[in-house]
Amino acid sequence: MANHILDIDDLTPDDFDKVIAYGLSPKSEKVMANKSAALLFEKPSARTRHATETAIVALGGHPITVKGDEVGIGKRESVHDLTLTLACYHAVIGARVFDHGVLAEMASAIDGAGAPCSVLNLLSDKAHPCQGVADIITIIQASKEMNLEISNAQVTYVGDSNNVASSLALACAMASVKLVVASPVDFQPEAELIKRVERLGGTIEVVTDPNEGVEGADFIYTDTWTSMGQEAEASVRKEVFRNYQVNELLISKAKKDVKIMHCLPAHRGEEITDAVLDSKSSIVFKQAYNRKLSAIGLLTLMVKKQGGQKWP
Repeated sequence: MANHILDIDDLTPDDFDKVIAYGLSPKSEKVMANKSAALLFEKPSARTRHATETAIVALGGHPITVKGDEVGIGKRESVHDLTLTLACYHAVIGARVFDHGVLAEMASAIDGAGAPCSVLNLLSDKAHPCQGVADIITIIQASKEMNLEISNAQVTYVGDSNNVASSLALACAMASVKLVVASPVDFQPEAELIKRVERLGGTIEVVTDPNEGVEGADFIYTDTWTSMGQEAEASVRKEVFRNYQVNELLISKAKKDVKIMHCLPAHRGEEITDAVLDSKSSIVFKQAYNRKLSAIGLLTLMVKKQGGQKWP
């Protein structure tokens, strides 16, 4: 049976807990022994590629990374045909794409053919579930060090409510973590995302003032103001978000032991200052490492759920 993960809420609460447990386990199960995974990258990647490839190796598998221009997905070959071709060889297809619809089309092709292969979203314009899981793992680890019950933790996300913020919101709902989002009016979470969070039993407190948003925060999270594909909007976005920089003045309004999070890459001097990113409060490189643990957890769950049927 195919088990696709295109966003956090493709997981049941029980599956989410299993993913976290698999990721945090000191010894990975070799669930991908004699199996391989295709990793398709339409977008450039540093953390995603290294984290996912090393996770697959840790699980006993073999990763094959392919750049988008090598296969021309949707151009040289249809999404449907390319997906089913890759499914002939691989247990998992991980894809980092510009358009989330490509992932949905890949999953549909596999389901229609009954292939024992799973699609994992490595990042799209709508979601970043691998990052969301890594963020919760990081919050769990940091909360233990802070003697803080995770159910009492507050995460404040400052900036653009983008794909990372979307998956973070769903992950916080799954983990019973309070989330506050501080964004300009036109860049706040969409109504549909709020409904999805509520279906998971969570809430999002939305504010426009970042100073108000960070009050009582145990974790302050930010991301670039301009994501890949939005470069033409960069100058406009810099002006819109100029009061949303995570700097020493802003974090002074949170709890004294507040931790700083960023999914990276960071635009130093824009959404976050050097002083904050390089401070003792920063846990951004723990987040980066935990991308590997996230991939281990997600891949373990996906492969364990697959059936043993032959295909094609």
